[in-house]
Amino acid sequence: MTMQRALQAILTVAVIGLVFSGVLTYRELFGSGAIASCPSPGAPGTVFGYPACVYGFFMYAIITVLAVVGLRAKA
Repeated sequence: MTMQRALQAILTVAVIGLVFSGVLTYRELFGSGAIASCPSPGAPGTVFGYPACVYGFFMYAIITVLAVVGLRAKA
């Protein structure tokens, strides 16, 4: 497997994860009844007061950016 092919595979997985965690984040923070469904800070299922999907979204976003930069770089 070449480096280009590996970066394309990483980008594919990262974009799928970005979309999935983005949908979950939107539903948790902005969906209907978000105030009632979002756990309070420190409650089980939160990390520093936010649902874990928020952190997953930003991690996948970073991986997506790094994969795109790697693909655009000249070898």
